[in-house]
Amino acid sequence: MGTVMTHKFLKHIQAKAIILLSILCLPAVHAGELAEDSGAWMQVVGEGSLKVIDPSLEKARVWLEGQSRFDGNWDHWYQGMVRTAVGYSLSDRATIWAGYTWLPTQNIGKPQISQQDIWPAFRYVLPTEIGTFTFRTMWETNFGLGSQLRERPRQMIKFMHPFAFEDRLSFITWDEAFYRVNTTNWGGKSGFDQNRAFAGLGWTFNPHVRTELGYLNQYIEDKNHINATMHHLGMLSVFVNF
Repeated sequence: MGTVMTHKFLKHIQAKAIILLSILCLPAVHAGELAEDSGAWMQVVGEGSLKVIDPSLEKARVWLEGQSRFDGNWDHWYQGMVRTAVGYSLSDRATIWAGYTWLPTQNIGKPQISQQDIWPAFRYVLPTEIGTFTFRTMWETNFGLGSQLRERPRQMIKFMHPFAFEDRLSFITWDEAFYRVNTTNWGGKSGFDQNRAFAGLGWTFNPHVRTELGYLNQYIEDKNHINATMHHLGMLSVFVNF
């Protein structure tokens, strides 16, 4: 009886998670104008254990990530990102992190600016019968663009479903919502900041290398929550596990 109840409970949680993911993927409602454009993002993410340095550091983790972002004509690089973090595996499913992000931006006709972030994060991986859910919570403290610090939590929910006919091929979808806790001169009023929703396919080459390719919708509200921009992006990701 206990096994049956546990199975029903997991099914209930899975259904709730799918409904929540669907809701988060919907764009926010705004009263102003919506500008739209296109582009491409590429990223390489490396993650691994520090046991290669010392066997006693098996549960210690390192996270290294780099991104490049281009406009629709592929002739203008407008933003990059370098992220690095150290972490600790609480279990085979849960990991805590502490990291730093550098985000340089070069828009046409404007001087280059560089936002920096420090953040803690928590990630939980939940394998189920229908696929794997990953939950990642980050709390960014943004600085570098003014004298004020901006507090911005972000929540990601990701789902990966391997196909029965080829388990190396997977359907991938994820959504990540950002929220401004406080009002700053450079970062805008507190409230909703942006949402990113992705859908695509993943291919696992081996236990150490996996790729994802698909469509990313990025919806960003302006400083005053009046107008918004929607970016239609192709996204290629390479994940390296070491």
